[in-house]
Amino acid sequence: MNRIAAFQPGETALLQGNEAIARGVLEGGAVFCAAYPGNPSSEILETLAECSKDLPMYVEWSTNEKVALEAATAASFAGCRAMVSMKQNGVNVASDFLTNLTLSGTKAGIVLISCDDPSGISSTNEEDARLFARMTDIPLLEPTTPQEALEMTRWAFELSEKISNVVMLRSVSRLSHTRSCVQVGALPSLDTRPWFDPSRAFHTFPVVAKHAGRHRKLEEAARLFESSPFNSYVGPEKPELLVIASGCAWSYASEARDLLGLGERVAILKLGTTWPLPAEFVARQLERSRRILFAEDVDPFVEDSVKALAADLGTRIGVREFFGKTSGHIPACGELTPAHLMDVMGSFFEIDWLDETYRHKVAALIGDSLPLREFGFCPGCPHRGSYYAVKKALAWDGRNGFVSGDIGCYTMGIWPTGFNQVKSVHAMGSGIGLACGYGKLTSLGFDQPVVTVCGDSTFFHAGLPGLVNAKFNQADILLLILDNSATAMTGFQPHPGTGKTAMGNSTEPVDVEALCRSLGVTVAVSDPYRMEETAQTLYGLIQQEGPRVLILRRKCALVQGREGGFPFRMRVDQEKCLGEACGCNRYCTRVFRCPGLVWDEKAQKSIIDEVICVGCGICADICPQGAIIRERK
Repeated sequence: MNRIAAFQPGETALLQGNEAIARGVLEGGAVFCAAYPGNPSSEILETLAECSKDLPMYVEWSTNEKVALEAATAASFAGCRAMVSMKQNGVNVASDFLTNLTLSGTKAGIVLISCDDPSGISSTNEEDARLFARMTDIPLLEPTTPQEALEMTRWAFELSEKISNVVMLRSVSRLSHTRSCVQVGALPSLDTRPWFDPSRAFHTFPVVAKHAGRHRKLEEAARLFESSPFNSYVGPEKPELLVIASGCAWSYASEARDLLGLGERVAILKLGTTWPLPAEFVARQLERSRRILFAEDVDPFVEDSVKALAADLGTRIGVREFFGKTSGHIPACGELTPAHLMDVMGSFFEIDWLDETYRHKVAALIGDSLPLREFGFCPGCPHRGSYYAVKKALAWDGRNGFVSGDIGCYTMGIWPTGFNQVKSVHAMGSGIGLACGYGKLTSLGFDQPVVTVCGDSTFFHAGLPGLVNAKFNQADILLLILDNSATAMTGFQPHPGTGKTAMGNSTEPVDVEALCRSLGVTVAVSDPYRMEETAQTLYGLIQQEGPRVLILRRKCALVQGREGGFPFRMRVDQEKCLGEACGCNRYCTRVFRCPGLVWDEKAQKSIIDEVICVGCGICADICPQGAIIRERK
């Protein structure tokens, strides 16, 4: 049995935050779980997929987040507890259905888990998904530790059923990917029998009446939050400063206060139920101190709510000073850290916790010992060959063509690893949508070739509507589907084209080529490892008009490595390599930039790093002297 499912009640285990959430889903009795992969949320469903091998539950990677929420909602309507997880960008995708679902209401408990990514560690943006809870009138829970993540997730299903609506639980990168000891509870019986009651309907009409009902549900949640164990106050009766913290920021605030020795002067109000606010509970704490500091990621969500409450409580609590993101005391952007809070608290109490001597000492210890690291494709990545071919084809064309990019490993095409070919990156599928716009500017004199890229998983998620739009409106675009047979960026989860489901079952893969051909657009297939041939195919397609598709098909190098590896052993012929005398200006290491190619400063020649090189062999095609040699293993 999977270890997450096998833990006994009361047992303590070292769990990642996402694993703790997954255990909370199991303890909450969910039997239907759906998601779309995206860091930092991916491990939640991956863990549940493993558990599904031993437990009577269904788990799926859905085509996108909206479909995932819709599928999970069907389970709720049929009386089964359900969970759906995603990263903050995914909540945007699911929001269209979410804003309607919260009007119709639900039956069995359903929990929406958003894992936000402050600082955009693995995202194209940093976004605060908590705003969707306020917009859709649903309760919001914010755990601070893996232990609380488990307990909150478990309770969220009960809360959902009490108010007959969705409950949102928000994690962040640091919580999702941290590890700590967690004491687990018991698993309930998962023998739910789905049944949809035809006498009961779920819809949004009459809208105004349903909207009023939604507010009543939120008021019931607020009443329950007043006595929630997930909210707490620690500190003196009358502190000089009250810190109101939610999520991981509570840990940072506690650490900062303790390191500065301010336990007798600073109190911390921990809010785990951040929407709606437990108004009376918060009001009692606001009466304690004249100065209030807010600590949270990413937006001033709690800050704005508390200040609005304080305005209503003016005659009761009097004037209060508020410090946070709005005042500039807490950074408005980026991930919050303990150092930020130590700086702020130190300034309030005139404590110089990080003097210049300490700063210089740290700087001296670091020195130049940290090697420069840049974003780059893995050794053998087919995307390097794809972008190399794009670079050549657009240069041959000579009309200043460019690439409209998308989200995935190939996003790194904005940097030198992709020869700086990608000029825009936004939401999933937006690369094609933007290309459709460019492709209809020809009547206004626009004559630059438009190439857009997306991966196989992204194509199924959000690319297909854009291609349909291009066909419908006859937009002049060339779509490159970089088919590497994996959702590689987020952990190699299966998708409709891989032939496997989240639970490991075999399924008939969706044929991308046949799907595109069915739309009546021009379709070609090429191997990005054959860079010259691919560049020629690209150039020919660029000269055509209307919507065209080129599928660049080659397995992700990491997938290929697991399935038997590559056929070549690479070496540089030191006699043929002329080094600086070649005239290529170290083209292989300066431009092509595969990590397996290294410049030997001592020999003043290029060499192969045999530890890093996987043996794909494509670099042999780029040396003007033919010094890079492919040898069959």
